Amino acid sequence: MLITRPYEKLKDDSLFIDVRSPKEHKEERIIDSINIPLFTDEERALVGTAYKQESVTEARRLGVEIVSKKLPKFFEQINGLIKNNDKQIAAYCARGGYRSTFFASAFSSIGMNIIKIDGGYKKYRKYIYESLPVLNDKMKYIVIHGNTGVGKTEILKELEKQGEKILDFEGAANHRGSLLGGIGLGEPSTQKNFESKIFNYMDKSIGEYIFVEAESRRVGKAAIPKFIHERMKSGLHIYIDADIEKRVEVLREDYIQNKNWKEESIKSIDRLNKYMSNERIKLLKDKVAENDFDYVAKELMINYYDSMYQNKSKEYDYNLKLKNTDSSISASKIIEWKNNDFLGK
Repeated sequence: MLITRPYEKLKDDSLFIDVRSPKEHKEERIIDSINIPLFTDEERALVGTAYKQESVTEARRLGVEIVSKKLPKFFEQINGLIKNNDKQIAAYCARGGYRSTFFASAFSSIGMNIIKIDGGYKKYRKYIYESLPVLNDKMKYIVIHGNTGVGKTEILKELEKQGEKILDFEGAANHRGSLLGGIGLGEPSTQKNFESKIFNYMDKSIGEYIFVEAESRRVGKAAIPKFIHERMKSGLHIYIDADIEKRVEVLREDYIQNKNWKEESIKSIDRLNKYMSNERIKLLKDKVAENDFDYVAKELMINYYDSMYQNKSKEYDYNLKLKNTDSSISASKIIEWKNNDFLGK
């Protein structure tokens, strides 16, 4: 008998299998789900064409023909997942229809405990959309501010290592937030995947203080929901500073790890033509080509990023100010402030 459950009843102890096509999975998905597609993108298009141009019966026949050849491979994949974890396996497709029903029913019938997510991705997305404002109302934000390169992201990660709850917008967006923030990171997150990742952070932090880095609303291709951005303003605020050499070191670690960093940097610098002269842009591109990253980092921070951030930094009365020389030490000082100076009041 096929068992169906809503996502919210499964989210804490289930392993999710997305049986949609690879393209569907890439664009929007339950975060951390495993893609075991019944159809490739091309096969899905063929079935869709049969449905539109011939009949439902022909589309189903074609679908069964395609999938039947893959069943042994699916069996091996599922069997491996069952052996290597003790979580409930839950399958989903777009709307909880044919694909997930077929997948879960076929393997449940031979003794593999697979259930189906009620309503598929569409209902999951509705749940995320409705839950984010509710969770946001329960969040107590501690917002970390500071100029580019002072180590805000590194401090955020250190806070997590030391047991604090965080919400990493840049990690969720796969983008550093600035005009040049995509260098070396690959494809940024879609809006729907970004919001799903935010939900995962929030869902684990209800009732606790959650650390977050100050961001403009736009982070890569995604936008922080307005209600979250507004609530962050009423949180606690920390300002981080650092010497210019420290800032260059942080940026160097962030930006030049990827083998294509030069090509991506030159392409990104071209987008600064609204803010800098052609001569200045050419100089920066030449310095990148010469491997003089430090020169480029200093120039961009002093003459571009810092001036943009200066007005924003005056909007808050900061609860704590720190100079960052070591991210681990800075994180420890922030935790001490939170536990003793702030919560101890």
